[in-house]
Amino acid sequence: MSTAASSPDPGTDRPPRAYAFDLGQVVRAVGDVRTLVRFRVGVIPPAGRRRLRLAALGVGLLTLLVAFVPAQVSGADAATSDSASDVLLLLPTAYLAVLLVALVTAAASGGGRELVARDLAVAFPVSPTADHLGALLMAPLNIAWLLQTWTVLGLTAYALGPGDGLLGNLGLVAAQVLVLVWVLAATAIAQVLAWALEWLRRGRHGPWLLRGLLLVVGAAGAWLVLTGQVTSTLDRSPTVQVAIGVVQGADTAWLGWLVTLTRLLALTVAAVAFGAFVARLALRRAPRDEAGLESRRFAPRRTPTSDVVAMLRTDRATVWRSVPLRRGLAVLAVTPGLVALAGGVGWDVLPILPGLVCAGGALLFGVNTWCLDGRGAIWRESLPVSPGLAYAVRSWVLLEVLLVAELTTMALAVWRAGPVTAPILVATAVTLVVLPLQVVATSMQWSGRRPFAVDMRSARATPAPPALMVGYSARLALITTLTGVLLASVAMLGSWSYPVVFGVPFVLLALRRWEAARAVWADADRRTEIVAVVAG
Repeated sequence: MSTAASSPDPGTDRPPRAYAFDLGQVVRAVGDVRTLVRFRVGVIPPAGRRRLRLAALGVGLLTLLVAFVPAQVSGADAATSDSASDVLLLLPTAYLAVLLVALVTAAASGGGRELVARDLAVAFPVSPTADHLGALLMAPLNIAWLLQTWTVLGLTAYALGPGDGLLGNLGLVAAQVLVLVWVLAATAIAQVLAWALEWLRRGRHGPWLLRGLLLVVGAAGAWLVLTGQVTSTLDRSPTVQVAIGVVQGADTAWLGWLVTLTRLLALTVAAVAFGAFVARLALRRAPRDEAGLESRRFAPRRTPTSDVVAMLRTDRATVWRSVPLRRGLAVLAVTPGLVALAGGVGWDVLPILPGLVCAGGALLFGVNTWCLDGRGAIWRESLPVSPGLAYAVRSWVLLEVLLVAELTTMALAVWRAGPVTAPILVATAVTLVVLPLQVVATSMQWSGRRPFAVDMRSARATPAPPALMVGYSARLALITTLTGVLLASVAMLGSWSYPVVFGVPFVLLALRRWEAARAVWADADRRTEIVAVVAG
């Protein structure tokens, strides 16, 4: 007879308290994370592992270059250069931006990315602490996180300049170590705040309370901008002390540097520990917004007049009835626009914004667009419509999503952009057309080349493995940014026709790539493989 405790036994029906500390549970969580990492790496083929190691080596080398090469540039060192002095004054703001970007990324994804997919984790006892540690481990696998880190390292090196002799170079190394520790601390703090927002979102009336909180924060930011108190507020930011510690390290004032380093390390450890506690509180609650939408009843609409209308309705509902996708699109469309609005970005920079927004929109689902069907892909494949129609409709819906996001961003950004010339206005309009076409063509190619089965109902899911997402995001950001810069540059030549002339080849190239991807989908054997993969 079994002597194990069962639910009728006294005291066994009480759930564990979320605030109870158990060192053994922490140790088990660390072991679980190690096992999950091995599981994720183990499913990668040998060739993929080699590419992953090369990519990690490349990121490490690039980080070293960014951390020290700008110090050797002419004009570096705030003591001898006005431009470097201006950069030094902006360092606290740049450090604060690291925290804000990490917070937005983690909050938009419902508490951070999953180390293992939700549907795969059902059969394994993954604790909230392990989930929290896994989310922290996944945070650097994000192009926004990497770009922010490289930016603050490069700005710090340029502001401090080259050291004098061995001791001066050692001071620069110490300063950059402090910057990296701050990045880790900011990531841990952002994860705590993201779990807190997720706890609020999952509570009673949580979505409405969260929207109210965001409105209050937005109103406070607008008030600071309108009253001209942004600079004075930033001067009181806690990151000023981080910048002081960085300068002390560069000046080999070891005592002040060591005090700042100790505080940041203690803050990081405390944030990681407290984040595990908040994660347990948040994950004990059910995701109300996702469950509510999935259980909602929708009134039947009129019978579609054609196959195109029927397919459009299905694909649009797949996107706009998905809570995670709607949340991600809202953040993607509004955040860059608000940043541009607050910073008063001029028209000469605006042609670059649509590319970044389109790249982010494709990363929500476009790079693996067929994963939206899930197990329904088999049903869709049985419909009496041509494969070319299904491909064209899916491409059109992705294009619609990108256009909505970029137009929302531009509508916010132009308010404080100032006067505009005809060439810049035409260049901006051309980018609004060219860049979405580029992104759609590239996304459809990747979707047919490397499909994955993903449960996109989860706000924490990504349409492709995290390491691959970093590569996708880097390539999309590079392509769209270079195109936007080129079109903005030719607009400086003085004629409005130049952006149009230069934009035509990009459109033709995008259409050619889109047609090549359509041919892949039209192949019955390859389409069957894609459907089998995304259907799980």
